[in-house]
Amino acid sequence: MKIRNHRDFGAGIMYMVIGLFFTIVASQYQMGTAAKMGPGYFPFFLGILMTFLGLLVLLQAFSAKAAIERIPKFNWRIIAQITGSVVLYGLLLPRLGFLIAVVVLVFVSASASKEFTWKGTAINAAFLVAFTYSVFVLGLKLQFPLLPVFLQQ
Repeated sequence: MKIRNHRDFGAGIMYMVIGLFFTIVASQYQMGTAAKMGPGYFPFFLGILMTFLGLLVLLQAFSAKAAIERIPKFNWRIIAQITGSVVLYGLLLPRLGFLIAVVVLVFVSASASKEFTWKGTAINAAFLVAFTYSVFVLGLKLQFPLLPVFLQQ
């Protein structure tokens, strides 16, 4: 058998590894029954489902109908830039506040791809600030520094 779609093959392997990991870890917890579920019940069966879906995706990679696709070369710079934007968010949050840190996170992350324009990124940042503010600050009543330290009283 020849792998026709390398993307599906890689995705299937990834799903199966993650699913098996959750299945094995969840089996160490108390399972319970369907009527009275224990802490391991849901992750165990979710892991089995994910493993099964991974197997289906993996098998489709061998199908004669599968599109011939290769996995592109891994770009470490993009991964570092996106990971760095999350680290930068964590560093900026206590000093510059929630609003500025979210905007910086969105702009630095978006600069990793050539698909995003600055206008679209600004709209995305504004929406994300409004959405996360309404969910975390107004809805969940979490205490974040909203503004930079030098602007607070």
